Amino acid sequence: MERLTEKKLRHLEFMANRLREDVIAMVAGAGSGHIAGPLDMAEIFTAFYFHILRHDPLHPDWPDRDRLVLSNGHICPIQYAALAHAGYFKVEELKTLRRLGSRLQGHPHRGVLPGIETTSGPLGSGLSQAAGIALASRMDGKRWRTYCLTSDGEHEEGNTWEAALFAAKNRLSNLTVVVDRNNIQIDGFTEQVMPLEPFREKYESFGWHVLEIDGHSFEEIAAAVAEAQAIHEQPTCIIAHTIPGKGVDFMENDYLWHSKPFRPGEAERALHELRSLRGRIKGEHE
Repeated sequence: MERLTEKKLRHLEFMANRLREDVIAMVAGAGSGHIAGPLDMAEIFTAFYFHILRHDPLHPDWPDRDRLVLSNGHICPIQYAALAHAGYFKVEELKTLRRLGSRLQGHPHRGVLPGIETTSGPLGSGLSQAAGIALASRMDGKRWRTYCLTSDGEHEEGNTWEAALFAAKNRLSNLTVVVDRNNIQIDGFTEQVMPLEPFREKYESFGWHVLEIDGHSFEEIAAAVAEAQAIHEQPTCIIAHTIPGKGVDFMENDYLWHSKPFRPGEAERALHELRSLRGRIKGEHE
């Protein structure tokens, strides 16, 4: 991973805000979709596609690429936006989200859109898929890494913990899971629906190396991934604390925005706020 320079940091901040704008425009245009999760994962997706991953948008099936598995596929608008700006397909195609015949469906579909490693939808399956991919890499003697992005709510699914046991048993140090710890799910706050705490201790008791970070800090994201790359004989779990609906004042920390159609004027209000912030970011560093 290259050094995170001040210039690169400013570029990442600008891009994360741009991706948030795309998410709002995409979901508003589709008339449905998930919002809070995609907004709070903007820094993490930006960090991976524009700083961390070894990948080649012009050759998406490059055998030695790192693999990024999105487990909570309903937040795919942010992945689609990141892929488009990284060069996997034209940004204009983002306008087709959820339309009949579009490559950008409500959950990612492997084999249809370049850059998508797995088809996701049923929550809790992604870590199992990622663990299998990581084990295959080790069996083949390859050095590429597997990253799995998950939600905290899907840790209520038992097969997530089966995968955690499998990864630890096989000492998959080439596997890193990033948990979006935004504390919400469709029915409310996670600690009210089905408490996850002590969350860190659960992963540690399963044999994982665990880090906790501010999921909106590029410096902390990059440092945590670098540490994960240096760990031997253990998989790493990065618990990324995030603010659901990040960047839009009236959405932040409101679980109802997990998946909620826009009322008249709300999308325009959100875009105005994000565009104003993007202008400030650009102005501060020109």
